[in-house]
Amino acid sequence: MSGGPQIITLRRPDDWHLHLRDGAMLDTVLPYSADCFGRAIIMPNLVPPVTDTAMALAYRERITRALPEGASFQPLMTGYLTDQTDADEIERGYGSGVLAAMKLYPAGATTHSDAGVTDMGRVGGVLARMEKIGMPLLVHGEVVGDDVDVFDREAVFIERVLAPTLQSFAGLKVVLEHVTTAEGVAFVRDGAATIGATITAHHLMINRNALFAGGIRPHMYCLPVAKRERHRLALRQAATSGEACFFLGTDSAPHPASDKESACGCAGIFSAPAAIGLYAQVFEEEGAIEHLEAFASLNGPRFYGLPANEDTITLERRPWPVPERLAAGPDEIIPFAAGEDVAWRVVEE
Repeated sequence: MSGGPQIITLRRPDDWHLHLRDGAMLDTVLPYSADCFGRAIIMPNLVPPVTDTAMALAYRERITRALPEGASFQPLMTGYLTDQTDADEIERGYGSGVLAAMKLYPAGATTHSDAGVTDMGRVGGVLARMEKIGMPLLVHGEVVGDDVDVFDREAVFIERVLAPTLQSFAGLKVVLEHVTTAEGVAFVRDGAATIGATITAHHLMINRNALFAGGIRPHMYCLPVAKRERHRLALRQAATSGEACFFLGTDSAPHPASDKESACGCAGIFSAPAAIGLYAQVFEEEGAIEHLEAFASLNGPRFYGLPANEDTITLERRPWPVPERLAAGPDEIIPFAAGEDVAWRVVEE
């Protein structure tokens, strides 16, 4: 990374956790990510979920068709792990280059996760195959149950599910996605070189108070839910440390405003329009702008065994307002930080 305090240039970043949805919503949100990021790991929790190679290939083709003219953005597809996932099928998908990873959603843990894994014992054969071929497992790290407080789901998942799984499959490559707790940060740090974690911009910027600032704030509701301030501070320290096990994953997850603002609002924060500027703002606040390139552009490719992007982007320290609302076909989306100024913007080249 080079440049002075007002301009920074870094290798083009990648987003290692992104929801693009489908149809009109895909058409609306894709340009925001394609404008900045070179690649993105695409989440498979559509309806129906992307459970095999053919479905992943079809979804990749729909994304490619929706790309703005001239965009070089590369979608990296994932499969949705279920109790019935076939090990031979995902090995074919991985070997062919269609599937980059498999995603574990514990059943009922988040948006469109009803088809997720009900018992880790049911997918032992698949995990063994993934360990053998080097295919990453991307984990939504939450345990769901009446006996688990919503703010404790990640820590309980690590204790009950992730730690035992890694004892059984020590060579399995695992990403603890959208890590939200100090316990999660410590687990990744203490783990083998096969463990990484993505960190979102919104979990770096808000704690759980944001959900209740003057009333219920549905556009601050995501899963995993934002935690106490001590956890936010632990995430900021981890993200800005330069450590190779932490890398950028926005978990940008758009929903129509009407679905967010309903009696039972959807979980998800749409951060794509301002994502890289938000990260730069955090790194500047932490006095660690020199580590932004490692977090955004280098650590993720290294974990996935891919080369870093050859081209660059330039950010300028010039505040700009995030739009209040964005049209998405007949619906609207409220982006993260709507109406607020972001300190950094991508310079058009």
